[in-house]
Amino acid sequence: MRAYSLRRFITAMALAVAALSPSFVCAQDAAPSADAPVAVEAAPTPDAPPSYEALVLQLGNGGFDDKIKAVETLTATGDARSILVLQAMMDGNLYMHESQVFIAESGARDAKLRNALSNADAGVTAATASRVTVNNRLRGILRSALGALTLFSPDPALRANGAAALFRSRPPEMAEPLAAALAKETDPAAKREMEHTLAAIRVTGAGDEAQRIAAAAALGNYADPETRAILTGLLTGDLSPGLRATVTSSLSKVEGKLAFWGVINNVFQGVSLGSVLLLAAIGLAITFGVMGVINMAHGEMIMIGAYTTYMVQELFRAYLPGLVDWSIVLSVPAAFLLTGAIGVAIERGVIRFLYGRALETLLATWGISLILQQAVRTIFGPTNREVATPSWMSGAWEVVGGLTLTYNRIAIVIFSLVVLGMIALLMRHSTFGLHMRAVTQNRRMASSLGIRTGAVDALTFGLGSGIAGIAGVALSQISNVSPNLGQSFIIDSFMVVVFGGVGNLWGTLVGAFSLGLVNKFLEPYAGAVLGKIFVLVAIILFIQKRPRGLFALKGRSVEA
Repeated sequence: MRAYSLRRFITAMALAVAALSPSFVCAQDAAPSADAPVAVEAAPTPDAPPSYEALVLQLGNGGFDDKIKAVETLTATGDARSILVLQAMMDGNLYMHESQVFIAESGARDAKLRNALSNADAGVTAATASRVTVNNRLRGILRSALGALTLFSPDPALRANGAAALFRSRPPEMAEPLAAALAKETDPAAKREMEHTLAAIRVTGAGDEAQRIAAAAALGNYADPETRAILTGLLTGDLSPGLRATVTSSLSKVEGKLAFWGVINNVFQGVSLGSVLLLAAIGLAITFGVMGVINMAHGEMIMIGAYTTYMVQELFRAYLPGLVDWSIVLSVPAAFLLTGAIGVAIERGVIRFLYGRALETLLATWGISLILQQAVRTIFGPTNREVATPSWMSGAWEVVGGLTLTYNRIAIVIFSLVVLGMIALLMRHSTFGLHMRAVTQNRRMASSLGIRTGAVDALTFGLGSGIAGIAGVALSQISNVSPNLGQSFIIDSFMVVVFGGVGNLWGTLVGAFSLGLVNKFLEPYAGAVLGKIFVLVAIILFIQKRPRGLFALKGRSVEA
């Protein structure tokens, strides 16, 4: 019985691919409306296949074998309405209530139910119905069925997704239907996915010797861990000499490509980490370079910026829920102004009385950091707060199977470079920047020329703190917001500043990206903690040779 069902399934699928009948395409456009009555068909004859309605009802009745048989028969009909029902079953959103099958609008218990046949509102929620259960075997069959049905969709993206779904399960019975669909495919992306899936199916045994050799050679053109696993598994079996040689050659090609994309992935991860370090260190480089103050509260400015992002997003959710995706845009100036004002208050209230006393300044700012941490714990609690990533920053760009670039990381890299560029313009092409550079190079001479060094110190400290707040906005998109958020970046920020050159923006840029790349390339071999220790030791040795860092500032005061 099982073999007969399988043969009927293969035959029907092959006919559907070859014909691409208009009735199938029309079925997608002719889905029943919510008000349309469900047609009652006459009882089928003993030789006639069950109706679509009977098959849908069978999905919610009987054991798993009955459900599997219903899924296979629905797939063989090629009815486009089956995609919605089977996808709901796959997602756990298919329910039974009073001998009828319903689809839940979401996975919540209070989600509304709609009739799976008529699409009419059932007037009840998921809490009052029984969910249709799915086991692992049925889930695999559902995945293959959805892939098979979407192979014939008029949407090229759905056809590509269907082929990708079949690649994960690789059912041998889909080799011929997939080959027929591939012969008619014109979209390059969908065609590549179909070729990949067909090669993976044929190389594992669904084909003669010549087809298996050709499939093994074709798999060498792809670079993803799944393809490597398929080829590696084949080498453990009994293969002919020709097939074994082809599999070995293709496996070598795949591993070479994966190694190359692995290096590219490490470079991207290193640049991503470097951009975070750059944002965290820019403000510290300005503060430390102008005033020589070791600000141990710099990490808390980052933390306050992250909490500002959280508060702005909560206000948008409460009063402007339709614009919550753009709350992060307003969070940038809000975090800058708030942390900048706190920085000015700290400089005017504490630090200006401690200039020239490095140890006292370090202890004072460390005490301020503890006060700020405890204040945040009192206001927001000790638990982590999550800041949602906007929809336009969610997702990832999959370059190849082994390399995926997330949009939020790409956005942070671009954002950090924009911030650096704006600070460079401020330093080079504004009166405040001119005064800041004058105080950095020779404070006494600048004061004698009429520059108010006290105001420059306050505004500079506020600028550095404001940039730290902006760094907190970026960090809220890649990690949870907590009172200890800034502590994990303060040491790395000091290393970047010292390595690149105190007070030098371009040195901070080079130092941040250098440390990020070195950390990411060391982690696979030494681990995260040991890798950081190696970096710290290397910086200590480097500072012994170049005490002023990579790019030292020039000036009478600096060189004295």
